[in-house]
Amino acid sequence: MKAQPAASHFVDGAYVEDKAGAAIEVVYPATGEVIAVLHEATPAVVDAALASAARAQKDWAALRPVERARILSRAAALIREKGEELARLETLDTGKPLQETRVADWPSGADALEYFAGLAPTVTGETIPLGRDMVYTIREALGVCVGIGAWNYPSQIACWKSAPALAMGNAMVFKPSEVTPLGALKLAEIYIEAGLPAGLFNVVQGRGAVGGALVTDPRVAKVSLTGSVPTGRKVYAAAAEGVRHVTMELGGKSPLIVFDDASVEDAVGAAMLGNFYSAGQVCSNGTRVFVQKGIKARFLDRLAERSARIVLGDPMEEATQMGPLISAAQLEKVTGYIARAKAEGARLIAGGGRGPANDGWFVEPTVFADVTDAMEIAREEVFGPVMAVLDFETEEEAVARANATEFGLAAGVFTQDIARAHRVIAQLEAGTCWINAYNLTPVEAPFGGAKRSGVGRENGHAAIEHYSQVKSVYLGLGPVDAPY
Repeated sequence: MKAQPAASHFVDGAYVEDKAGAAIEVVYPATGEVIAVLHEATPAVVDAALASAARAQKDWAALRPVERARILSRAAALIREKGEELARLETLDTGKPLQETRVADWPSGADALEYFAGLAPTVTGETIPLGRDMVYTIREALGVCVGIGAWNYPSQIACWKSAPALAMGNAMVFKPSEVTPLGALKLAEIYIEAGLPAGLFNVVQGRGAVGGALVTDPRVAKVSLTGSVPTGRKVYAAAAEGVRHVTMELGGKSPLIVFDDASVEDAVGAAMLGNFYSAGQVCSNGTRVFVQKGIKARFLDRLAERSARIVLGDPMEEATQMGPLISAAQLEKVTGYIARAKAEGARLIAGGGRGPANDGWFVEPTVFADVTDAMEIAREEVFGPVMAVLDFETEEEAVARANATEFGLAAGVFTQDIARAHRVIAQLEAGTCWINAYNLTPVEAPFGGAKRSGVGRENGHAAIEHYSQVKSVYLGLGPVDAPY
């Protein structure tokens, strides 16, 4: 099983290799097999990517927005045409089951390209009357943008970042996670096939040093990162040195509050989606499930029953519903959290084991009940299929405890009382929220966090503001009134 690309990088419209860079082994998480070997970008490759982006961006920004939109629309259509091929590549790169990669990864990326293609020609300025004179505004491209991706949704993230950037007339140099480097290269191919001029979307591989070189380069106007809070702090600080625009989509420890009038089946389904999809490796997951005491017993019974039925196994099998964790390091981290949760007194009601007996990095869907706020699994981001269920009695208590965290990415509420739903959501300190649903992220809606979970927004009309800047022009229509 191999997935070796033509070369490690995609720069100025073509694949580029430089074997002087350190090797990056791409490992299929379901078996531990090395499926490709790439190389980190050398300083020469990084410079070539940034130079080609800076050169190509000016002409791209000068095009009519509808001309840029046509190319993005063609790229979206190509992604859909190549859907099965791309889904299988994504499964090899991430270990996610085909059930997911066929519907949630590249398809979301295609949606983003299509959405921003439609939005781009509608972005206009405003006129501000001042009596005799006036001011008008122009929304302009920033220039060269750097995108730094995460390993959990590598291809979706590449599309989510590049679509608004390109739609607004920017160029992008994208560095995928070294753990999942394959999808972004395919996206670069698709852009060229769709007619995107060379240099506007470049892909360079590498670890932290390559990211650091990109973030601090004087040619870069904007940095967009998806990653952990510790990584975000470093990148944010480095970008600030050059007073660059930033979007930070970071981690979370999000609350899902279930009131006792909620539909048990719907709430259980949402809790499972918010903890077990992509083997729990989703930044917005509702990993602290607060359940009102009146519904607790029924909720836990159904949760245990339904969790036990999840099909864990070979991601290439049609019936598989959950695949492995991304790496051996992530497996060690997640199993460590499970062991410590048991030691702290959390009650295991589902899972807790390794799953299929093979060389992959599998962990069963795991549920702990009777979790308290002080326990480690209620405070730290596990990033695996581990759900913490906590009890509560009153609305005020649930809100206060939900907000008692440094994170603020997401939150959810399940209740049939719509007034309470809106009242609670209004008090939750989170950027992306759901009522009687969870983890649905249509590209039409802004996505991002509060507090230490991030800065800025991806998707929706809000993303346009983070990939452009306003120029204000005062138009004098009479003689200059000077006092000297």
